[in-house]
Amino acid sequence: MRNILVILFLVFSVSLSFGQKKHKIKKGKEYTSGSGLKYIFFDINKKAEKADSGDVVYVHYVGKLADGTPFDESYSRKEPLRFPLGVGRVIKGWDEGIQLMHVGDSAQLTIPPEIGYGERDMGQIPPNSTLIFTVKLVKLEKAIKPYNVAGLDTISLDSGLKYILVKKGKGRLKSKDGDRVKMNYVGYLANGKKFDASFDRSGPLSLVLGRHQVIKGWEMGLQNMKVGEKRRLIIPYQLGYGEKGHPPVIPANSDLVFDVEMVGLFPDAIPKPFDVAGMDTITTKSGLQYIITKHTEGTAIVNNDTIFVKYVAYFEDGKILESTYERGDSLKIITGTKTMIPGLIEAVGYLKEGEKARVIIPYQLGFGEAGRPPVIPQKTTLIFDIYIQKVISGVQIAPSIIDKK
Repeated sequence: MRNILVILFLVFSVSLSFGQKKHKIKKGKEYTSGSGLKYIFFDINKKAEKADSGDVVYVHYVGKLADGTPFDESYSRKEPLRFPLGVGRVIKGWDEGIQLMHVGDSAQLTIPPEIGYGERDMGQIPPNSTLIFTVKLVKLEKAIKPYNVAGLDTISLDSGLKYILVKKGKGRLKSKDGDRVKMNYVGYLANGKKFDASFDRSGPLSLVLGRHQVIKGWEMGLQNMKVGEKRRLIIPYQLGYGEKGHPPVIPANSDLVFDVEMVGLFPDAIPKPFDVAGMDTITTKSGLQYIITKHTEGTAIVNNDTIFVKYVAYFEDGKILESTYERGDSLKIITGTKTMIPGLIEAVGYLKEGEKARVIIPYQLGFGEAGRPPVIPQKTTLIFDIYIQKVISGVQIAPSIIDKK
């Protein structure tokens, strides 16, 4: 039931209007809005900020059916529910009721099915259920306003992308392909309607430039930025989601506007390909080839060892397939198992902890004749630059056993 409140009704809908009359809310008095929402306030903190559509709010709650049967609550999880208000991320009764509250307010919301879950069967919540929520608004983050770009120059690129420098960044480093960047952003349609924002999610977006993890307009627009720099990107549909768009959020042929801020820059997140010039290539009986580019006296690897590997995988033309560096993690391999493609399992067995090697894996030891369309074509040879980060022995012998005569 953790996410029972966040089932989408009208994703990215416009701010909701409920037609309720404005009045001074008094504690302990029940009110009924035009939508049928009933609410009673227990605490009112008029000096605190009031919630509004577009704000990100944090709400603790207890939910019960009309007969008093509980079905969900946030307190046992020790964290409030976080969501953007007024954009359809929660049931309509919540979007309406929370907009009446200040930070620190608590209230009871009685939500009829028309602005709850309606006729749908939600398991613990039967169809056509009236819901009773005791809610407390514990925190809010005010909605981010669009950048003020009045009087600022618009720079047009040959690609059709336009951008406006809103605030200069700091330092000498400028972003380039291969760097990992962290970005705060708000995305708008050409009519000014917001459709996405990092502030509505868990935090800034992290990506590696040049890896096509975002639309083309972003790849181009984030080049040569410094930490702290703010830009408005004006992206034509050809550099966005194209003629088809991304229904139901982004219509066909949609030009997009993004207000972006670079909050982190980590140069050369993906290492350069290993330099193997003049080094010996070893070919095994299976057809696997490897070149050790860094030798160590580290722990030798045997069956049932657990090893942690950093790698960059390439196609034969040098194009990157994927890497652990862009994901910010390591690959865990248990030697002697069949949890990875055979070529990788075999290759790590020839190496030691701390060593680096280029491994050329023929398709028979990789993804086979079929490949893995559309990413990996049929009969594809893959190249891995791997680094054996850590080795954990698969057999642990207790000292008492070793010392026993």
